[in-house]
Amino acid sequence: MGRWFWRRFLVTMGHSKRYREIKDFIQTRMKMQQVYQPLMLSKLLTQNGTATSSEIASAILSKDQSQIDYYRHIVNSMVGRVLRSHALVTKIPRQPDYFLEGYSELNAEEIQKLIVLCDEKLKVFESERGDSVWEHRSRNRKLVSGTVRYSVFKRANYRCELCGIKAEDKVLEVDHIVPKSLGGADDLTNYQALCYSCNASKGNRDSTDLAGNRIDYTNRVDGCLFCEAYADRKVIAENTLAYAIEDGFPVTEGHTLIIPKRHITDYFGLSTAEVSATHQLLHKVKDKLCSSDETITGFNIGMNAGKSSGQTVFHSHTHLIPRREGDVDNPKGGVRHVIKGKGYYQ
Repeated sequence: MGRWFWRRFLVTMGHSKRYREIKDFIQTRMKMQQVYQPLMLSKLLTQNGTATSSEIASAILSKDQSQIDYYRHIVNSMVGRVLRSHALVTKIPRQPDYFLEGYSELNAEEIQKLIVLCDEKLKVFESERGDSVWEHRSRNRKLVSGTVRYSVFKRANYRCELCGIKAEDKVLEVDHIVPKSLGGADDLTNYQALCYSCNASKGNRDSTDLAGNRIDYTNRVDGCLFCEAYADRKVIAENTLAYAIEDGFPVTEGHTLIIPKRHITDYFGLSTAEVSATHQLLHKVKDKLCSSDETITGFNIGMNAGKSSGQTVFHSHTHLIPRREGDVDNPKGGVRHVIKGKGYYQ
C-alpha cells in the first residue's frame, strides 16, 4: 500500500471514535436550511460539552441581532430536536442545559478541529446564501414581542399559514399580512405565521396573500351589498382583511356572516391570508356566541359559490349558523340537505 494510505490511516487512528462520528456528521450529513446547527455544536464544544438554550441562542445572536427568546424557541423546538435525533446532544426535560454526547471522549485538539469544521460549514453556507441568510429577519425593523409572537404561532397551530409545514420542521416567522411598506399595521390582526422560506419568497407582493389587497379595500364595487354593508351595518367583529355582521335573514338566532373586505366573488378567489382572516373571525364569533348562549350545541359553517349553488350576493361570504338541540326533527345529514332527498343516508 502507498505512503498516502498509511499517512491517512495513522491520522484517522489517532482520533477518537466520537470525533470521527461528529466530523462525519458535519462534513457529510449536516443538511442546513439555516446556520443554527454548526453554531450550536460549536458552542457546546467551546463550553466543555454543555450549554443552556439561552447561551446557544446568544451564539446565534452573534450572527443575527434579534430577540433571545425567539432563538431559544429555535433551539428547543428545531435545532435541538435535529441534533438529538442524530444522537449528538441530549437535554434533561424541563431543564435549560444541553449536553454534547461523548464530549469527554474528545481531546483538546479534536475539539478545536471540530470547532473549525463548524466555522467552515458556516462560511460556506453564508457565502452561498449571501445577505439572504438573515433577510427574513431584517425586513421588519420593529421587533415583535415574545407575547405577540407566541399568540400568532399558537393561533396558527404552530404551522406556516401558507405551506402548512410544522414549526418543528422549519422556523416560523411573524409576517405582516399587508406589508408595512403599503401601510400595514403592527397589529395582531395583521400578523400571520409563515415559515422563513415562504416569508422570504413573499416580499412586498401579493402572490401568496396580500400586498395588493390594501388598494382593493378602498376600491369597493358600487351597488355591492357587502361592500356597502361594511360602512352601513353594525360590525360585530373585524380584523385587517375581514369583518362579521348579523345575517339579514337569519336561519337561527345568532346567524352570522363573515365577509372579506376586498370585493371578491366567492370563496375560491380568497387569498391564503383572507382565508386565515375568515377562520380567525369564525372562531372569535363562535366563542362569543357560545359564551352568551348556553343553548348552542353545534354549528353549520358554509358558503355558496356560483348561481347554481344558491349564491345570490356575489361577494364572498361565509355563514356561521348556531344549532340547538331540537331545532329540527332530525339533524342527521346536516349540509347534505342542500340537495333535496340526499340528506339522509344509511
